[in-house]
Amino acid sequence: MPHDWTALERDLRRHLPSRAVLAKRQDLLSYDCDGLTLERHRPPLAVLPETTEQVSHVLRLCRDHQVPFVARGSGTGLSGGALVDQQALLVVTSRMRRILDLDLENQRITVQPGVINSWVTRAVAGDGFYYAPDPSSQVVCSIGGNVAENSGGVNCLKYGVTSNHVLSLEVVLPDGTVTQLGNGLAESAELDLRGAFIGSEGTLGIATAITLRLLRAPECVNVLLADFETMEAAGEAVRAVTAEGLLPAGMEIMDNVTINAVDDFFGYDEYPRDAAAVLLIELDGQVAEVQASAERAEQLCRHAGARGLRLAQDPTECAVLWKGRKSAFSAVGKITPTYYVQDGVVPRSSLPSVLAAIERLSQDHELPVANVFHAGDGNLHPLILYDAGEPEAESRVKQLGAAILKECLAVGGSISGEHGIGADKRCYLDWMFEPDDLQTMALLRSAFDPDGRANPGKVLPTPRTCGESAKRSVTLPTGVEVF
Repeated sequence: MPHDWTALERDLRRHLPSRAVLAKRQDLLSYDCDGLTLERHRPPLAVLPETTEQVSHVLRLCRDHQVPFVARGSGTGLSGGALVDQQALLVVTSRMRRILDLDLENQRITVQPGVINSWVTRAVAGDGFYYAPDPSSQVVCSIGGNVAENSGGVNCLKYGVTSNHVLSLEVVLPDGTVTQLGNGLAESAELDLRGAFIGSEGTLGIATAITLRLLRAPECVNVLLADFETMEAAGEAVRAVTAEGLLPAGMEIMDNVTINAVDDFFGYDEYPRDAAAVLLIELDGQVAEVQASAERAEQLCRHAGARGLRLAQDPTECAVLWKGRKSAFSAVGKITPTYYVQDGVVPRSSLPSVLAAIERLSQDHELPVANVFHAGDGNLHPLILYDAGEPEAESRVKQLGAAILKECLAVGGSISGEHGIGADKRCYLDWMFEPDDLQTMALLRSAFDPDGRANPGKVLPTPRTCGESAKRSVTLPTGVEVF
């Protein structure tokens, strides 16, 4: 049904500062997509609240006007989760950037959703603490977005993903009700609704205060860089390190295309340009433990075929080695007009075969692919390089992306590790799940959002969003489709 945007805007301005409501076309153009730029849709109206109370007012007005809403943080997501592809109010949390409470005695911090990931560590580093989850976009991505997508990052191999570090959430439900999920403790007796909310991609409500677990900074950190003549050899090194029982904080691989893109980006050769792949291994802990692990990791990499090894022990040297990996997506953006990144997961033992399949598919579809990924947990990030100005380019890119995900599923993997489903992969979810599984997800979603107004059309496949490809329609027991 059509919505009265003029009436909603009028009511919003009664409850929010004038600068918090955006209605002009030029102001809204910045929000026409997230980090996934394949599709662009300008929202009809956007608000930028600064407090929980303001978010509650906004969602109550959405309820009263029967208007859907889409939550957005920094807009760095890569699955179209913050895309307003149906007429909806965009609720932007980027002005909610306050640290609400710091409790070092209990190793926790409470922040608003717009706080940038790296700011958390910056706030506590002087006291010897840090926040472990570290997406490569950590200097720009927000904690609220990390919660929505259950983001991972370099350290997820040893320390887990966002859900392992969130102790509690203050959440505004779709009807404007403010509630608390979790009690701020590591263990709790109630149903784990906190866990259900994390990774729900804005379909259950909006988190407005997030209590995070802080960790003591490790006594010692070393970073080992190994380069290889083949990607298979790099994959074997990953297998050997994990099979040995070593537990690095992170293991990352970049292929030759990415290596050269990064070296060009920085203007100097940080990584060997002729290597087929480089492997970064971060080891942390007590000094003796790290030294022994680094020596063993070097031996295993040599046995797997490493040509060269470089060990960084000084914090500045470690940061330099990681700088290229953290800048890889930006660097690739300098060598191609456009790229599309996928986010499949495979068992570590399947890395060589899946990477070979990606190379074959790249040739079949005549589209180059750069590979940079979390090797330790098999989370692939193939970047498909293309020129959007070429005829049928975007269609071919999507076909190649889907083919890569099918290869991941064929070896027992997943269609997403940390970027989420969003709009990009909602039509692939029934490749992984049976109708009863999808129906159960829909029931949970409807318990939080019975009117289906929170991020409509995202995550779950439906005929409205996927057409004939939605073989398994998601409906409520009443037969009324809400997504």
